[in-house]
Amino acid sequence: MIVKLFKRIAFVVVGALVALAVLGAANTFGFSPFQSRQTDRSQPALLTSIKDISQYHAAVGNFQVVLDREDDDIAWMPDIIAGRRTLFVAAGTVNAYVDLSGLAEKDLKLSADGKSATVRLPEPQLDKPNLDHDRSYVFMQDRGVLDRIADAIETPQQAQFYRLAETKMTAAAEESELQKRAAENTKAMLTGMFGSLGIQVTFLDDASG
Repeated sequence: MIVKLFKRIAFVVVGALVALAVLGAANTFGFSPFQSRQTDRSQPALLTSIKDISQYHAAVGNFQVVLDREDDDIAWMPDIIAGRRTLFVAAGTVNAYVDLSGLAEKDLKLSADGKSATVRLPEPQLDKPNLDHDRSYVFMQDRGVLDRIADAIETPQQAQFYRLAETKMTAAAEESELQKRAAENTKAMLTGMFGSLGIQVTFLDDASG
C-alpha cells in the first residue's frame, strides 16, 4: 500500500516537472498558454457634426507645472495617521488664435487703386489648456495610514490635479508673450497673402484712427 502511494506521489511530481519543462520551453519560443487575450467589441467612432471655424491658430505654447499639494483631512491628527502630500507633474499646450470672423467692414479697407489695404485685427485669444495625459503623472506621494487604507478601497481621483494644472497654465499663458507672438504670426500670414495679390497691407492698432 505504501509502495503504491509513493509511486503515485512520484508520478505526480514527475508530471509536474514535465509540465514545467514544457512551459519553460514554450516561453522560450514566445508561446505561453497563460497569455491574456483582449477582445475589442467597441463600435467605430461616429462623426456627429462638423463646425466651420474662422480662427487662425497662430502660436502654441508648451507648458509644464509641478503641483505640490498637501491635504489634511483631519487637521488635529499627525500626518503619519491622516493626510497626504502629492507632487504632480502636469504637461500640456495652450493655443493662441485670432478670430478673423471678428473683422468688421470698418476693420478692412482697400484703397481706390486696389494696391494697398489697412487692417485692424481682433485681439488674440487663448484656448483652454490641452493637457497631455501621457506626460502628466504623480511624481511622489506621502500618505498617512488612514489615507492608505482609503486608497486601497477606492482609487484616488486625479481630476483635481488636472483642474488645478489648467488654472495655472492659463495664468502662465496670459503672462507670457504667447498672444503677442500670435498677433505677429497672423500679421505675417496676412502680409504674405495680400502680397501674393499685389496688395501692400498696413495694420492698425486700437490707437490708430
